[in-house]
Amino acid sequence: MKNPFTGQSIESARRALAAQLRSAQIDEAELDARILISAALGLDLTGLIAQATRPLTTAEASRLVQHAQRRIAGEPVARILGVREFWGLSFRLSEATLVPRPDTETIVERALEMFREQQLSRPPRIADIGTGSGAILLALLHEIPDAFGVGTDLSLNALETARDNAAALGLADRAAFVACSYAAALRGPFDLMVSNPPYIPSGEIPKLSIEVREHDPHLALDGGNDGYDAYRALIPQATERLVPGGALIVEAGQGQARDIGTLMIAAALSVDRPPKADLGGILRAVSARKMPP
Repeated sequence: MKNPFTGQSIESARRALAAQLRSAQIDEAELDARILISAALGLDLTGLIAQATRPLTTAEASRLVQHAQRRIAGEPVARILGVREFWGLSFRLSEATLVPRPDTETIVERALEMFREQQLSRPPRIADIGTGSGAILLALLHEIPDAFGVGTDLSLNALETARDNAAALGLADRAAFVACSYAAALRGPFDLMVSNPPYIPSGEIPKLSIEVREHDPHLALDGGNDGYDAYRALIPQATERLVPGGALIVEAGQGQARDIGTLMIAAALSVDRPPKADLGGILRAVSARKMPP
């Protein structure tokens, strides 16, 4: 079959790809087309504009058609490229990691807010439970220059990806990664504990968009029958491992914030502020402190 992009100029190929994506009912077709053609040609936006009339090479057209086929089949752009920006930093992905989403930056915002209230006289210690690509932990280490962080995950593949991201960001000397269930292998104490745990009820996973259900790891999605299995495990573990005054911040799915707060209170944590909403208005970051004895 003839490659539809062969011989087209960069601009005409971009428009043609956007039209294909729109026909496939892909959201943000124009943005996705620009990102994919930039990747296929190795050009930034300035380069695309400057070379708009240049014909694609055979190799470029081949890469672009492969990108188009994968996107039309429902694969997210971040999976096609293998990288995703989070908190202004670039993170490599693998099949064992979630694609970091802007909603999760709410966890970083709340964690920094609570950390700055602690006024520590020593380097802080941070734990990220279910670290995946390391996005939350490494964003916090980027913002707190003297902190040391530990990320846990059941997946060795995910931990390898997180280690690579720490090295790429120049944070490898301040980060360690441990294979375990939630915080089971950690001793603490920690000043901050954060987590974006699996919270989708098992029965809801088949109803998710193809981008999520077919391309995100189910281990990082499946929260059990009611979606709260991870919270029931990690909240008591965090209570044991936090310093007095230390904070736990977890991501919540839509409608889950109140019940997570109840679990925190039952574990003797103090929910001292309302959940923080993401840009879509969903109560996303649920937090609590360990009170002094």
